[in-house]
Amino acid sequence: MGSETLLGSYLKDRRAKLDPAAFGFSRARRRTPGLRREEVAQRANISATWYTWLEQGRGGAPSADVLDRIARALLLTDVEREHLFLLGLGHPPEARYRKDEGVTPRLQRVLDALEPSPALIRTATWDVIAWNRAVAVMMTDYGALPPEQRNILRFIFLDPRARAVQYDWESVARFVLGAFRIDAARAGASAQVEPLVEELCRLSPEFAAMWRDNDVRSHGEAVKHIRHPVLGPLAFEYSVFAVDGRSDLSMVIYNPLMPADAEKIRSLIEEWEIVSA
Repeated sequence: MGSETLLGSYLKDRRAKLDPAAFGFSRARRRTPGLRREEVAQRANISATWYTWLEQGRGGAPSADVLDRIARALLLTDVEREHLFLLGLGHPPEARYRKDEGVTPRLQRVLDALEPSPALIRTATWDVIAWNRAVAVMMTDYGALPPEQRNILRFIFLDPRARAVQYDWESVARFVLGAFRIDAARAGASAQVEPLVEELCRLSPEFAAMWRDNDVRSHGEAVKHIRHPVLGPLAFEYSVFAVDGRSDLSMVIYNPLMPADAEKIRSLIEEWEIVSA
């Protein structure tokens, strides 16, 4: 079965799953469930003939703009939209950044279950939108900061505590900035990071110099060494994972290398809970 046939079958299937009444169309005199072809074409602002050809597998390769309009007309999810582009063009759509204000309770429970390993979820602009208690005691208590200040780059370049815990702050800062560039570009968020970059260039000469170097880095997996002000030297395995297949969200986990370090962090969490109560 060719890609055009697969595309047509997929469009027909998605169209059949939509309720006409939800879009202001009458349910009367319909031989099949879902929207009619001309109704999808109307919503997508394309000709009914062209859309019919696409469903029949004889319309040729549609443009990215046409596929995007059809995706909106059919109310496709991000995953469904990506599948549509893979069928129609042979590659995923260009990244488009979507600002996130938080995570689902399920994802928060995942973070909490990882304790005593510090774990957080960050956006493509490296805003921290969720974290567990281990992050609060080992790095910074993001809950004590205004939402607009919960950014990893701000912490690394503007907070003296970030310098104090690193054995080689400059190396860490360069790695962070290089990985940040990749994340923002991959998620199509280059325009969204401009205000943050301009602010940090103004407030941190070191950031400005490193930003001009245009270095990029891969996340990979690594061992991170820090000197905690209370617990002393600690080592973590550092890993980054995509969240629900989205390019604009990442889960970052710092897994203690030594069981003794994990116990120290657990004890510190318990003390922090008592003080915070």
